[in-house]
Amino acid sequence: MLTLIPAFQDNYIYLVHTPHGLWIVDPGDDQPVLEYLESRQLRPTAILCTHHHADHVGGVRALVERYDLPVFGHGSRIPQLSHPVAEGSLEIDGETIQVLEVPGHTLDHIAYLWQDHAFCGDTLFAAGCGRIFEGDPQMMYSSLQKLAALPDSTQICCAHEYTESNLRFATAVEPENPTIAERKKQVAQLREQNHPSLPSTLKEERQSNPFLRCRETDVIRAARAHGARNDSDVEVFAALRRWKDGFR
Repeated sequence: MLTLIPAFQDNYIYLVHTPHGLWIVDPGDDQPVLEYLESRQLRPTAILCTHHHADHVGGVRALVERYDLPVFGHGSRIPQLSHPVAEGSLEIDGETIQVLEVPGHTLDHIAYLWQDHAFCGDTLFAAGCGRIFEGDPQMMYSSLQKLAALPDSTQICCAHEYTESNLRFATAVEPENPTIAERKKQVAQLREQNHPSLPSTLKEERQSNPFLRCRETDVIRAARAHGARNDSDVEVFAALRRWKDGFR
């Protein structure tokens, strides 16, 4: 079972309820997590961090001090890191987790796969992807393709409520895509009721996320109109990402 805890303006912190544990994924802020746990008399068993940005790790120190938790992450910039991980499998509370290295947004970004859930931080968003802060388009595109190879049923547990704005961009890229139009309606209804639009499924992303559709004719055409120099996947992706960076 998942619990999504809103934080800041648009972050989500995930609580993952397993048979023998309770994990906190990307706790950018400790206060809403502590309020939730203490009001229900729950005790977490681990912290999982996808990358080092403050809105993902800002609450780690206080939660470790409160609960003496192990902290899993990749690279040297995760605060209180006790269990460094790399691509491969690990076990937490008797549960097997797959770690994928997905650099691009940051060089040390990872995703965690547990059952049919992908906790992908700021790499793949619902209908979008993260900005490229430390990597390059080839690196980010390769990371997205790694996630895109997962099964259709995979639950995309990304870290921000960006879906409506991402779908506006997706509509600009593919105005004739009926799946995008229908998804916009569904997401608008959820947000009007103050419900999260997440998680999505990888099937939805393949059908309506322009950054996973770089081989589609209409997406290539739109990218060429916004600076793509050729039709290669990476060039189309790079043009889309530059366009999205300035899209309002």
